[in-house]
Amino acid sequence: MTLTTKINLALAVVFLAGLAITGYISHAILQDNAKREVITHAGMMMESALAARAYTINEIKPLLVDKLSEKFLPQTVPSYAATQEFNRLRQTRPEYWYKEATLNPTNPSDRSTEWETDIIQQFRKNGELTEIIGERETPTGPSLYLARPIRIKNPECLVCHGVPGDAPETMKVLYGTANGFGWQQNEIVGSQIVSVPLSVPFEKANYAFRAFIISQVATFAIIFIVLNIALRFIIIRPVRKMALIADQVSNGDLAVPEFRSDGKDEISQLGHSFNRMRRSVEKAMEMMKQ
Repeated sequence: MTLTTKINLALAVVFLAGLAITGYISHAILQDNAKREVITHAGMMMESALAARAYTINEIKPLLVDKLSEKFLPQTVPSYAATQEFNRLRQTRPEYWYKEATLNPTNPSDRSTEWETDIIQQFRKNGELTEIIGERETPTGPSLYLARPIRIKNPECLVCHGVPGDAPETMKVLYGTANGFGWQQNEIVGSQIVSVPLSVPFEKANYAFRAFIISQVATFAIIFIVLNIALRFIIIRPVRKMALIADQVSNGDLAVPEFRSDGKDEISQLGHSFNRMRRSVEKAMEMMKQ
């Protein structure tokens, strides 16, 4: 095995080890950053839903409360405003999703599914839990969900959800009296759940990772080529030349020119030492001839 081959193998081992380590770390960082970005987006969506609910309570409901005796208007329900806002968003971004999942809802479309019920039960078991973040597979790919509990804090909510007798007649005509009643003050009855797709940020992270790996490989290739050229001209060629001269001198050819060693680097110093050794050998051979 030649010296060049040994050096190249050592370089390859070091490069592959370094690439594996940096690749693992960079991939983990990029994936983590992608998740953080999605969590930020989910938090903004959740705040947007809360803003829609507050707007409905403070500005829309007071304008329509007098008409509730004639007809129940869903527009006065805070959850309706938040849900409608996201339904408009889903017309162009169907992969985004928002729901106010409830164990015992007035509107059957708000009833929690199995996995949503699991989230609600976690909030009910741990009253201090304020947020749950997780991942799940959806028909459009992996999604990250952000969930917060729906707790009955406002006593006015119990007017419509306490006992059926206190609820507006128009609401009972629209939804009936079988669902959405029996709620208690400070009870966790459901959860606001925002779902944001992970595919796009993960795709961006993977693109950045591939670009990083390709740049690393390209950089190593350039270094590898330059180093091999430098190795050939600075070390391999001078050493081969010294080996050829030594071989000729050992065969008795004293007419071969001395090794030319200009400079002050280690190879030049080796060349000077080699020339001194050669002259010593020549003198010894001449003395033997006498």
